[in-house]
Amino acid sequence: MLIVFIVLILLIIITGFISGNFMFNLALNPKSSKSIIFNSEANEIKQQMKIENTKWLEDNAKDVYTQNKKIKLHGYEVINKKDSKIWVIAVHGYTDSAYFMVKATKQFLNYGYNVLMPDLRAHGKSEGKYIGMGWLDRLDLIEWINYLIQKYGNIKIILYGISMGAATVMMTSGEKLPSNVRIIIEDCGYTSVWDEFAYELKYIFKLPTFPTLYNANIMTKIRAGYSLKKASCIKQLKKSTTPTLFIHGDQDKFVPFYMLDKLYDAAKCKKEKLVIKGAGHAEAQEIDSQKYWHTVRKFIKRYI
Repeated sequence: MLIVFIVLILLIIITGFISGNFMFNLALNPKSSKSIIFNSEANEIKQQMKIENTKWLEDNAKDVYTQNKKIKLHGYEVINKKDSKIWVIAVHGYTDSAYFMVKATKQFLNYGYNVLMPDLRAHGKSEGKYIGMGWLDRLDLIEWINYLIQKYGNIKIILYGISMGAATVMMTSGEKLPSNVRIIIEDCGYTSVWDEFAYELKYIFKLPTFPTLYNANIMTKIRAGYSLKKASCIKQLKKSTTPTLFIHGDQDKFVPFYMLDKLYDAAKCKKEKLVIKGAGHAEAQEIDSQKYWHTVRKFIKRYI
């Protein structure tokens, strides 16, 4: 009887290790296939965008680097022809890189601002073994903020992010930031990494949170050095004093629309909310570009 009990315990442990490791690799290992997460059509669109926008970056942007501990971080710097003291740090989403932010960058250049587009860790040309989901990236973003201030002096900084980039700027908002950071704009970010993964488990795999996500969290702590539960935009926003604009499409099925109100309600800073009807994930500026950018521009003018 004792042997049977021991065997069962071992089977539970082994099964938990395998399932947790599988989910960890699927979600956070940049080298693993993401075909389960993104369909072939989405991958084709991303690939085409990458080709077109990489050419624009080569022609218009400068490669720049900074360091966070042992990780070398890469970004693109685009200087506006005007002598602007306003900088936008435009942060891309999950499995993308700076190329994804070219369209928004062009809009900010039209406003007369300068733009820095970082490659998040384990993305693009930046180093990093595992995807940080915004939590590790918040500290990298602070390095980029300090980089700009040291290089350009008394500037005003806007943090702008889409999807995981939105989570990154929200998670950064809860840290002690220099007064140069004046505004945060988040587009379709999630409430926490735990919440987002729990939703995806149910939406894609039809699986409950327990035990798979708990096992994945253990693997994340061991291999990537952070907790999925601790990586929370909600908790960070409660500490933020930076004016924040929250944007979300009401047809978002990847980062569910209901997360918008949870984020907005958590923020204790000056804030505004924009809902784009009919927009899916990261589609808001495509579906209603005029309303999107009018709201962004108006919000910026209010606080800068």
